[in-house]
Amino acid sequence: MRIDDDAVIWSAAPADREGRPLLVLLHGFNSHEGDLFGLSPYLPLRPVIASLRAPLSASAGYAWFPFMADGMQAALDAADASTTAVLDWLDRAAPAAPSVGVLGFSQGGAMTIELLRRDPARIAFAASLAGFVLPGERDGDAELARARPPVFWGRGTDDAVIPAEAVARTQAWLPEHADVDARIYEGLGHSLSERELGDLVAWLTARYA
Repeated sequence: MRIDDDAVIWSAAPADREGRPLLVLLHGFNSHEGDLFGLSPYLPLRPVIASLRAPLSASAGYAWFPFMADGMQAALDAADASTTAVLDWLDRAAPAAPSVGVLGFSQGGAMTIELLRRDPARIAFAASLAGFVLPGERDGDAELARARPPVFWGRGTDDAVIPAEAVARTQAWLPEHADVDARIYEGLGHSLSERELGDLVAWLTARYA
């Protein structure tokens, strides 16, 4: 798998990226790189923002891995390959970025945690919106538990998309491996509310203070 370099949406021209931290946006299942980039006017100005397109085709968009309900091992293998693709893209596109943060929604939120687990020394923090932790152990989990990087995890009480077992797994796993700021939004479905956006922006602003 490979990230399409031509599909990446940047918030700054190449000449304006040097020396600035990088914030990578990872969209959800069946979506595209333009989705989360719509949040960029609300996000902190200090980082350069790059919104990636997932490498797999879905029915009306793109995906990082297939549905776990259609085969857990296939989903985990694809998530692993997508994680490699994102890290390879970082090597190509931003090898000198002073820091790299990741922000994702739903399946993209799951990918932010996978990136932390794969390369905890490289990913400074993760924001997972309506995301979840994938099952199994990773080579980086022990190092992650020692480093405890900042993680923002926001979810709605009325989210009918993320299975209850995935939520429970994430609730148990994150406090053991990260400095987690977990936010629960009453009445929110599988989406992002103004209140959550405000909390996210405040949390991100603190990361760049």
